[in-house]
Amino acid sequence: MSSVLVIGAGAFGTALANCFAAKGAPVHLWGRDAAQIDEMQRFRINQKRLPDVPLAASVTCVSDLPSGFDLAVLALPAQQSEHWLLNHTTHLQDCPLILTAKGLAGADAATQTDLAAATGLTQLAILSGPGFAAEIGAGKPTALTLGCADAALGVQLQERLSVAGLRLYLSDDPLGVQLGGALKNVVALACGIAVGAGFGESARAALLTRGFAEMQRLAQAMGAKPETLTGLSGLGDLALTCGSAQSRNFREGLRIGKASAKSDSLTIEGIATATAATKLAARHSVEMPIAQAVTDVLDGSITVTEALTSLLHRPLRKE
Repeated sequence: MSSVLVIGAGAFGTALANCFAAKGAPVHLWGRDAAQIDEMQRFRINQKRLPDVPLAASVTCVSDLPSGFDLAVLALPAQQSEHWLLNHTTHLQDCPLILTAKGLAGADAATQTDLAAATGLTQLAILSGPGFAAEIGAGKPTALTLGCADAALGVQLQERLSVAGLRLYLSDDPLGVQLGGALKNVVALACGIAVGAGFGESARAALLTRGFAEMQRLAQAMGAKPETLTGLSGLGDLALTCGSAQSRNFREGLRIGKASAKSDSLTIEGIATATAATKLAARHSVEMPIAQAVTDVLDGSITVTEALTSLLHRPLRKE
């Protein structure tokens, strides 16, 4: 029987493993922490990352990479993907790889498919869109985008991985799918900062809307299709993450806006992506004042109030 390997036993990897197991096929969920993996296998729950979602019976938790799988899903943070791929490419050469991280990595602001392609892998797809791990793992209705440049492979993966609670829409624009998923985290940080600082819901709406315009400008300048950004992996994910405390990036923005000393211990993809976005904006001559303001606040160049003032005093223009 065909089997799936999910790489990364965080909340999202665990949720996907549970979801993909719904059809009864074997799923191996890999994590580097042997003690945690042993505990998950014995007690059938990821108490650390997804405590309210029992593992499906056909999910096996492993700390050693198994053999025999015919599909792999990489569910590690964007900044960890390259290192993992460089060290484990030989395990993935004969099967499709689905990438899920929503971030841009390294000095070159590389996408996840860029990183995977650089290791020689060719059967690549990207899974992104508006879905919180706890809801996906529990089987609550979720729709995501599956981006794949290979049409035949995309259809095959779409049919195989769509289950009752998870509907996958196919896109032939993996670049646009990735940029939407990554850049919306920067806007979510901005919205969280605004709400945390007490600027109000009108400010959040303005940042969401103008941030979306920035996302579209950069994506189009980089060769993505404009319509991709209006779909689930762009506008859909943006709407979800800019308005919910379940979003790590929005929650981190709230913390910054409130000047709270307590930081979220989980990975905040938007922090590295903000810097990457400003680099890409300069490289492609695209104006991204919100992304620049977020970057400046994060590195301490300006205060939250100064960031808002700089945005409000930009030259007036047509929408």
